[in-house]
Amino acid sequence: MAINKKATRDAFGEALLELGRENNDIVVLSGDLEDSTRAEYFKKEFPDRFFNLGIAEQDILATAAGMSTHGLIPFACSFAVFLTNRAYDFLRISICYNNRNVKLIGSHGGLTVGPDGATAQCLEDFAIVRVLPNIKVVCPVDAIETKKATRAIAKINGPVYMRLARPPFPIITKEDDEFVIGRANVIRDGIDVTVIACGLMGYEALVAADTLSKEGIDVRVINMHTIKPVDEDVIISAAHETGAIVTAEEHQINGGLGSAVAEVIVRNMPVPVEMVAVNDSFGESGEAEELLAKYHLKDIDIINAIKKVIEKKSLSSRR
Repeated sequence: MAINKKATRDAFGEALLELGRENNDIVVLSGDLEDSTRAEYFKKEFPDRFFNLGIAEQDILATAAGMSTHGLIPFACSFAVFLTNRAYDFLRISICYNNRNVKLIGSHGGLTVGPDGATAQCLEDFAIVRVLPNIKVVCPVDAIETKKATRAIAKINGPVYMRLARPPFPIITKEDDEFVIGRANVIRDGIDVTVIACGLMGYEALVAADTLSKEGIDVRVINMHTIKPVDEDVIISAAHETGAIVTAEEHQINGGLGSAVAEVIVRNMPVPVEMVAVNDSFGESGEAEELLAKYHLKDIDIINAIKKVIEKKSLSSRR
Protein backbone atom coordinates (compact mmCIF):
# COMPACT_ATOMS: atom_id res chain seq x y z
CA MET A 1 0.00 0.00 0.00
CA ALA A 2 1.29 3.44 -0.93
CA ILE A 3 2.37 5.68 1.96
CA ASN A 4 1.55 9.37 1.76
CA LYS A 5 4.58 11.52 2.48
CA LYS A 6 5.15 15.22 2.97
CA ALA A 7 8.00 17.25 4.44
CA THR A 8 7.32 18.87 7.77
CA ARG A 9 9.03 22.04 6.51
CA ASP A 10 6.48 22.25 3.68
CA ALA A 11 3.59 21.94 6.11
CA PHE A 12 5.14 24.62 8.32
CA GLY A 13 5.39 27.03 5.40
CA GLU A 14 1.73 26.52 4.57
CA ALA A 15 0.60 26.97 8.17
CA LEU A 16 2.76 30.07 8.62
CA LEU A 17 1.15 31.66 5.56
CA GLU A 18 -2.31 30.92 6.96
CA LEU A 19 -1.34 32.48 10.27
CA GLY A 20 -0.03 35.56 8.47
CA ARG A 21 -3.42 36.05 6.83
CA GLU A 22 -5.18 35.79 10.18
CA ASN A 23 -2.86 37.78 12.45
CA ASN A 24 -1.03 40.96 11.48
CA ASP A 25 1.26 40.62 14.50
CA ILE A 26 3.00 37.61 12.94
CA VAL A 27 6.42 38.56 11.54
CA VAL A 28 9.07 36.29 10.06
CA LEU A 29 12.85 36.56 10.24
CA SER A 30 15.12 34.49 8.03
CA GLY A 31 18.81 33.62 7.87
CA ASP A 32 18.88 33.80 4.06
CA LEU A 33 17.33 30.33 3.98
CA GLU A 34 13.67 31.12 3.41
CA ASP A 35 13.58 28.84 0.37
CA SER A 36 14.83 25.91 2.47
CA THR A 37 12.67 26.60 5.53
CA ARG A 38 9.62 27.40 3.36
CA ALA A 39 9.30 30.81 5.01
CA GLU A 40 9.32 32.04 1.41
CA TYR A 41 5.57 31.29 1.25
CA PHE A 42 5.04 34.02 3.84
CA LYS A 43 7.60 36.34 2.21
CA LYS A 44 5.83 36.36 -1.15
CA GLU A 45 2.49 37.45 0.32
CA PHE A 46 3.68 39.64 3.19
CA PRO A 47 7.01 41.22 2.19
CA ASP A 48 6.48 44.09 4.64
CA ARG A 49 6.42 41.62 7.55
CA PHE A 50 9.35 39.53 6.35
CA PHE A 51 12.96 40.31 7.29
CA ASN A 52 15.99 38.57 5.82
CA LEU A 53 18.88 39.35 8.16
CA GLY A 54 21.36 37.26 6.22
CA ILE A 55 23.66 34.58 7.58
CA ALA A 56 23.69 36.09 11.06
CA GLU A 57 21.66 33.98 13.47
CA GLN A 58 22.76 36.04 16.47
CA ASP A 59 21.20 39.12 14.87
CA ILE A 60 18.06 37.16 14.00
CA LEU A 61 17.44 36.13 17.60
CA ALA A 62 18.32 39.52 19.07
CA THR A 63 16.06 41.29 16.58
CA ALA A 64 13.24 38.80 17.19
CA ALA A 65 13.54 39.40 20.94
CA GLY A 66 13.31 43.14 20.38
CA MET A 67 10.28 42.81 18.11
CA SER A 68 8.49 40.73 20.71
CA THR A 69 8.70 43.61 23.20
CA HIS A 70 6.36 45.56 20.90
CA GLY A 71 3.66 42.90 20.84
CA LEU A 72 4.77 41.21 17.62
CA ILE A 73 5.03 37.42 17.32
CA PRO A 74 8.35 36.71 15.58
CA PHE A 75 9.04 33.41 13.85
CA ALA A 76 12.83 33.09 13.53
CA CYS A 77 13.61 30.57 10.78
CA SER A 78 16.91 28.94 9.84
CA PHE A 79 18.64 25.57 9.90
CA ALA A 80 18.41 23.89 13.30
CA VAL A 81 22.17 23.67 13.65
CA PHE A 82 22.62 27.43 13.12
CA LEU A 83 19.80 28.59 15.40
CA THR A 84 20.77 26.39 18.32
CA ASN A 85 24.56 26.26 18.04
CA ARG A 86 25.70 29.50 16.50
CA ALA A 87 23.28 31.77 18.39
CA TYR A 88 23.08 29.97 21.72
CA ASP A 89 24.03 32.91 23.94
CA PHE A 90 21.33 35.05 22.33
CA LEU A 91 18.81 32.26 22.78
CA ARG A 92 19.78 31.90 26.44
CA ILE A 93 19.83 35.56 27.45
CA SER A 94 17.81 37.63 24.97
CA ILE A 95 14.99 35.12 24.61
CA CYS A 96 14.83 32.56 27.43
CA TYR A 97 16.13 34.63 30.34
CA ASN A 98 13.76 37.45 29.37
CA ASN A 99 10.96 34.97 28.52
CA ARG A 100 10.34 36.63 25.15
CA ASN A 101 7.50 35.50 22.91
CA VAL A 102 9.73 34.23 20.08
CA LYS A 103 9.18 31.11 18.00
CA LEU A 104 12.38 29.46 16.76
CA ILE A 105 11.92 27.20 13.75
CA GLY A 106 14.89 24.91 13.22
CA SER A 107 14.55 23.23 9.85
CA HIS A 108 16.81 20.49 8.48
CA GLY A 109 17.18 18.78 11.85
CA GLY A 110 18.66 15.32 12.31
CA LEU A 111 20.61 13.00 10.02
CA THR A 112 18.06 13.24 7.22
CA VAL A 113 19.60 16.50 6.02
CA GLY A 114 21.57 13.89 4.10
CA PRO A 115 24.20 15.03 1.59
CA ASP A 116 24.83 18.32 3.41
CA GLY A 117 26.90 16.31 5.86
CA ALA A 118 27.84 16.44 9.53
CA THR A 119 28.22 20.21 9.85
CA ALA A 120 24.59 20.75 8.78
CA GLN A 121 23.09 17.74 10.59
CA CYS A 122 21.88 18.98 13.96
CA LEU A 123 21.87 16.02 16.35
CA GLU A 124 22.09 17.89 19.64
CA ASP A 125 19.37 20.57 19.47
CA PHE A 126 16.96 18.93 21.91
CA ALA A 127 19.71 18.60 24.51
CA ILE A 128 21.05 22.14 24.36
CA VAL A 129 17.66 23.84 24.11
CA ARG A 130 15.61 21.87 26.62
CA VAL A 131 18.04 22.65 29.43
CA LEU A 132 17.11 26.35 29.24
CA PRO A 133 14.32 27.65 31.51
CA ASN A 134 11.06 28.99 30.01
CA ILE A 135 11.38 27.45 26.53
CA LYS A 136 9.25 24.65 25.09
CA VAL A 137 10.66 22.11 22.60
CA VAL A 138 8.49 20.53 19.90
CA CYS A 139 9.24 17.93 17.21
CA PRO A 140 6.15 16.99 15.13
CA VAL A 141 5.76 13.43 13.90
CA ASP A 142 4.45 14.33 10.42
CA ALA A 143 3.15 17.11 8.17
CA ILE A 144 -0.42 17.09 9.51
CA GLU A 145 0.83 17.45 13.06
CA THR A 146 3.27 20.18 12.00
CA LYS A 147 0.41 22.42 10.89
CA LYS A 148 -1.32 21.93 14.22
CA ALA A 149 1.92 22.55 16.11
CA THR A 150 2.62 25.76 14.18
CA ARG A 151 -0.79 27.13 15.12
CA ALA A 152 -0.41 25.99 18.71
CA ILE A 153 2.96 27.63 19.29
CA ALA A 154 1.69 30.90 17.79
CA LYS A 155 -1.09 31.02 20.40
CA ILE A 156 0.93 30.42 23.54
CA ASN A 157 3.03 33.15 25.15
CA GLY A 158 6.74 32.53 25.56
CA PRO A 159 9.65 31.00 23.66
CA VAL A 160 9.27 27.80 21.67
CA TYR A 161 11.75 25.82 19.62
CA MET A 162 10.31 23.57 16.90
CA ARG A 163 12.40 21.18 14.85
CA LEU A 164 11.48 20.42 11.23
CA ALA A 165 12.99 18.09 8.64
CA ARG A 166 14.17 18.36 5.06
CA PRO A 167 12.81 15.20 3.36
CA PRO A 168 9.21 13.99 3.15
CA PHE A 169 8.06 11.91 6.12
CA PRO A 170 5.27 9.31 6.08
CA ILE A 171 1.98 10.76 7.31
CA ILE A 172 0.70 8.73 10.26
CA THR A 173 -1.73 11.11 11.98
CA LYS A 174 -5.20 12.26 10.98
CA GLU A 175 -6.67 15.72 10.59
CA ASP A 176 -9.02 15.19 13.54
CA ASP A 177 -6.31 13.92 15.94
CA GLU A 178 -5.93 16.18 18.95
CA PHE A 179 -2.70 18.15 19.37
CA VAL A 180 -1.86 19.78 22.69
CA ILE A 181 1.62 21.00 23.57
CA GLY A 182 2.94 18.92 26.45
CA ARG A 183 0.42 16.11 26.00
CA ALA A 184 1.64 13.03 24.13
CA ASN A 185 -0.55 10.89 21.86
CA VAL A 186 -0.81 7.11 22.15
CA ILE A 187 -0.92 6.11 18.48
CA ARG A 188 -0.94 2.36 19.09
CA ASP A 189 -1.94 0.53 22.24
CA GLY A 190 -0.09 -2.46 23.67
CA ILE A 191 0.68 -4.22 26.92
CA ASP A 192 4.13 -5.83 26.56
CA VAL A 193 6.41 -2.84 25.95
CA THR A 194 6.18 0.86 25.07
CA VAL A 195 8.07 2.75 22.38
CA ILE A 196 8.19 6.52 22.93
CA ALA A 197 9.23 8.32 19.74
CA CYS A 198 9.33 11.74 18.12
CA GLY A 199 9.66 13.01 14.55
CA LEU A 200 10.34 10.45 11.83
CA MET A 201 10.94 7.77 14.43
CA GLY A 202 7.22 7.62 15.15
CA TYR A 203 6.72 5.95 11.79
CA GLU A 204 9.66 3.59 12.32
CA ALA A 205 8.17 2.63 15.69
CA LEU A 206 4.83 1.76 14.10
CA VAL A 207 6.57 -0.42 11.49
CA ALA A 208 8.46 -2.19 14.26
CA ALA A 209 5.24 -2.71 16.23
CA ASP A 210 3.48 -4.19 13.21
CA THR A 211 6.35 -6.60 12.62
CA LEU A 212 6.49 -7.73 16.24
CA SER A 213 2.73 -8.26 16.41
CA LYS A 214 3.29 -11.25 14.12
CA GLU A 215 5.55 -12.68 16.83
CA GLY A 216 2.97 -12.13 19.54
CA ILE A 217 4.64 -9.06 21.05
CA ASP A 218 2.12 -6.30 21.77
CA VAL A 219 3.82 -2.91 21.42
CA ARG A 220 2.42 0.40 22.62
CA VAL A 221 3.63 3.39 20.56
CA ILE A 222 3.57 6.93 21.95
CA ASN A 223 4.14 10.04 19.84
CA MET A 224 6.02 12.36 22.19
CA HIS A 225 5.84 15.44 19.98
CA THR A 226 6.75 17.72 22.88
CA ILE A 227 10.22 17.09 24.28
CA LYS A 228 9.74 19.86 26.85
CA PRO A 229 7.53 19.88 28.82
CA VAL A 230 7.58 16.11 28.44
CA ASP A 231 4.31 14.33 29.26
CA GLU A 232 5.18 12.73 32.58
CA ASP A 233 1.75 11.20 33.12
CA VAL A 234 1.80 9.17 29.90
CA ILE A 235 5.36 7.98 30.61
CA ILE A 236 4.54 6.86 34.14
CA SER A 237 1.38 5.09 32.94
CA ALA A 238 3.34 3.29 30.21
CA ALA A 239 5.99 2.20 32.69
CA HIS A 240 3.37 0.92 35.11
CA GLU A 241 1.22 -0.84 32.49
CA THR A 242 3.87 -2.31 30.17
CA GLY A 243 6.94 -2.53 32.42
CA ALA A 244 9.50 -1.71 29.72
CA ILE A 245 10.33 1.41 27.66
CA VAL A 246 12.19 2.05 24.40
CA THR A 247 12.82 5.60 23.21
CA ALA A 248 13.49 6.47 19.57
CA GLU A 249 14.77 9.78 18.22
CA GLU A 250 16.84 11.23 15.39
CA HIS A 251 19.20 12.84 17.89
CA GLN A 252 22.23 12.09 20.03
CA ILE A 253 21.65 9.42 22.65
CA ASN A 254 22.70 11.95 25.30
CA GLY A 255 20.41 14.71 26.46
CA GLY A 256 17.43 14.30 24.14
CA LEU A 257 14.08 12.52 24.30
CA GLY A 258 15.60 9.38 25.79
CA SER A 259 17.20 11.34 28.60
CA ALA A 260 13.98 13.25 29.25
CA VAL A 261 12.02 10.00 29.51
CA ALA A 262 14.67 8.34 31.69
CA GLU A 263 14.59 11.30 34.08
CA VAL A 264 10.87 10.72 34.60
CA ILE A 265 11.24 6.93 34.89
CA VAL A 266 14.01 6.98 37.49
CA ARG A 267 12.09 9.42 39.71
CA ASN A 268 8.72 7.76 39.50
CA MET A 269 8.53 4.19 38.16
CA PRO A 270 11.91 2.53 37.52
CA VAL A 271 11.65 -0.02 34.71
CA PRO A 272 14.13 -1.21 32.04
CA VAL A 273 14.81 1.40 29.35
CA GLU A 274 16.59 1.13 25.99
CA MET A 275 17.35 4.09 23.71
CA VAL A 276 17.47 4.13 19.91
CA ALA A 277 19.45 7.22 18.89
CA VAL A 278 22.75 8.31 17.35
CA ASN A 279 25.41 6.80 19.59
CA ASP A 280 27.61 9.76 20.49
CA SER A 281 28.97 10.50 17.02
CA PHE A 282 28.68 13.05 14.26
CA GLY A 283 26.93 12.16 11.02
CA GLU A 284 28.30 12.22 7.49
CA SER A 285 27.23 12.94 3.92
CA GLY A 286 24.83 10.44 2.36
CA GLU A 287 21.25 9.82 1.38
CA ALA A 288 18.75 10.04 4.21
CA GLU A 289 17.72 6.38 4.22
CA GLU A 290 21.33 5.22 4.01
CA LEU A 291 22.24 7.34 7.01
CA LEU A 292 19.27 6.19 9.07
CA ALA A 293 20.31 2.59 8.43
CA LYS A 294 24.02 3.16 9.11
CA TYR A 295 23.39 5.00 12.36
CA HIS A 296 20.83 2.43 13.53
CA LEU A 297 17.66 4.52 13.38
CA LYS A 298 15.42 2.11 11.48
CA ASP A 299 12.55 -0.16 12.49
CA ILE A 300 14.93 -3.14 12.80
CA ASP A 301 16.93 -1.21 15.40
CA ILE A 302 13.77 -0.49 17.37
CA ILE A 303 12.85 -4.18 17.14
CA ASN A 304 16.25 -5.17 18.52
CA ALA A 305 15.88 -2.65 21.37
CA ILE A 306 12.39 -3.95 22.16
CA LYS A 307 13.59 -7.53 22.40
CA LYS A 308 16.50 -6.46 24.58
CA VAL A 309 14.34 -4.47 26.98
CA ILE A 310 11.74 -7.25 27.21
CA GLU A 311 14.53 -9.65 28.21
CA LYS A 312 15.60 -7.20 30.92
CA LYS A 313 11.99 -6.97 32.06
CA SER A 314 11.80 -10.75 32.24
CA LEU A 315 15.01 -10.99 34.25
CA SER A 316 13.78 -8.34 36.68
CA SER A 317 10.55 -10.22 37.26
CA ARG A 318 12.46 -13.42 38.12
CA ARG A 319 14.59 -11.79 40.81
